[in-house]
Amino acid sequence: MTGNLVNEQLKQLPANPGVYLMKDAGGKIIYVGKAGNLSNRVRSYFHPSAKLEPKTQQQVAEVNELEFFITNSEYEALILENNLIKRYRPFYNIRLKDDKGYPYIKINLREDWPTVTYTREMRNDGARYFGPFTNSWSVKQTLKVLEGIFRFRSCNKPITGTEKRPCLKYHLGHCLAPCTGYISKEEYKEAIKQVVLFLEGKRDKVIKEFEQQMKSASESMDFEKAALLRDRIGAIRNVIEGQKIAAKVSGDEDAVAFVTDKDQAYVQVFFVRGGKLIGRESFVLTGTNAEKPQEIMASFVKQYYNSAADIPPLLLLQYPIDDKDTIRDWLKQKRNGPVAISVPRQGNKKELVQIVIQNAEQGLKQMKVKQFAAPQVMEAALKEIQEKLGLPRPPERMECYDISNIQGKEAVGSMVVFENGRAKPSHYRRFRIKTVPEANDYAMLHEVLGRRFKRMAGNIPESDNKETWRILPDLVLIDGGKGQLHAAQTAMQEVGAGGLPIASLAKENEEVFIPGRGTAIVLPRNSPGLQLLQRTRDEAHRFAVSYFTKVHKKKTFTSLLDNIPGIGPKRKHALLKQFGTVKGIKEASTEALLTVPGMTPDLIERLKEHLG
Repeated sequence: MTGNLVNEQLKQLPANPGVYLMKDAGGKIIYVGKAGNLSNRVRSYFHPSAKLEPKTQQQVAEVNELEFFITNSEYEALILENNLIKRYRPFYNIRLKDDKGYPYIKINLREDWPTVTYTREMRNDGARYFGPFTNSWSVKQTLKVLEGIFRFRSCNKPITGTEKRPCLKYHLGHCLAPCTGYISKEEYKEAIKQVVLFLEGKRDKVIKEFEQQMKSASESMDFEKAALLRDRIGAIRNVIEGQKIAAKVSGDEDAVAFVTDKDQAYVQVFFVRGGKLIGRESFVLTGTNAEKPQEIMASFVKQYYNSAADIPPLLLLQYPIDDKDTIRDWLKQKRNGPVAISVPRQGNKKELVQIVIQNAEQGLKQMKVKQFAAPQVMEAALKEIQEKLGLPRPPERMECYDISNIQGKEAVGSMVVFENGRAKPSHYRRFRIKTVPEANDYAMLHEVLGRRFKRMAGNIPESDNKETWRILPDLVLIDGGKGQLHAAQTAMQEVGAGGLPIASLAKENEEVFIPGRGTAIVLPRNSPGLQLLQRTRDEAHRFAVSYFTKVHKKKTFTSLLDNIPGIGPKRKHALLKQFGTVKGIKEASTEALLTVPGMTPDLIERLKEHLG
């Protein structure tokens, strides 16, 4: 319910463009937003008929006070909104994670003898900046590569040109030794110009200039300089070769895509300059739960390009963005030139965005693996699960179960095992459902859990006589809610395993249920304990679906081809291997079918008649 203070403040809101701040009872800023019309935008949150997302409903419920800034335009409001989000990092805003002090490469062209340095602060000091980057190690490695190619100085000593001998870096081929007078100020600045071109992505231009210099050196019989330039050209070509991508694009553009995971989004940006990929960076946005893709993309574009040192003339985005015109005008002002924003639907640019999406998906997986790789994180996760679920000890061994079927057909169950927070695939098990003819997840779980825990006492079929069945878990986890939990618990009690700890994790609200407790256990969304339970549950689901797909595919394939005379198991397997599906076989030409081992013209005619 809206408080008296907020009601009075709503009455005073002007119709001007500006930025509004929402504060909680403690005076803390919990949300910052911009509007073309403050009165209309802010009132829309509190209107009785407003249809708000659950996250926004919770946000509005916490508002105790409003504050606003009037601006001359929505464009100015966007800039102020960016700055306030970065300053206050409000809980309900989508935020770039750890965006304070991303690394940049800095070249101060106003110096007589410029250096190429690593910095975490971009100032308005006339220097050229490249970035921001997310990985300081990669920036430092890039500087090493550049130093080896262009041989700029890395020291801060005053350059007099009167030093008697150069330092070790000169002899290692990593410095031009301006301190000794071996190179003129003009020649040194030419080398720095090549560094700038390289970082701008104009690497073909650098190669052409080096090739001209190499030709001039050769004609002047300066073979030592020619050889040095030849090596530099080779080094640059090696860099370019390592940056090729499948999609053929032209021009200068950034391609941006992301994947979401609970309350965060993993964003990848590919930097294409002169038709070549010159680099990529990844970022994490927090506070994305229940947000629309357009809002997530718009938030990233505003926050990232607010501090980006280079803005290309074209942004290729995975999703369209809110406030596109305002953001485009703002980018145009920052770039001092036009900026187009596009969501490609076909062609090479679409292909490029798809590549970025694939990289984002893999990047998210790697990030999650790294997050859980640290022993202290894993220890904290297991400890949290123990405390929240009331377990006698941290669950060093967890078994998780899931069911997969289509209306009860070809139903299968999965069991995955995590030991000390890490998957143990050698202990995974699969179950074909035998006693449940129709769709009934509860009954299927009852069968799977009963069959699994019968084996803990040694009732193991000779075909699967594995000692791992006798290893008891510290926690049995079920994918589902109260109903699935009850079915699994009943099955375990019937076979004498009722004393083992058991819990279920319901996907919709990520609630944990345990026997004897009527209400759900809700763990914080970013807690290591919940994330470990989610990883275990998701792995059980993946394993179940992969087994179901295999069974269903085999059943479908077999049922359609079993009654064709002359098509036995070997030929069926060969056909499936080559064409993948029955549809693929049906659409294949006679010539293509003849390439399958064992297929003859008579068999092909029989096959086509049968498949229609």
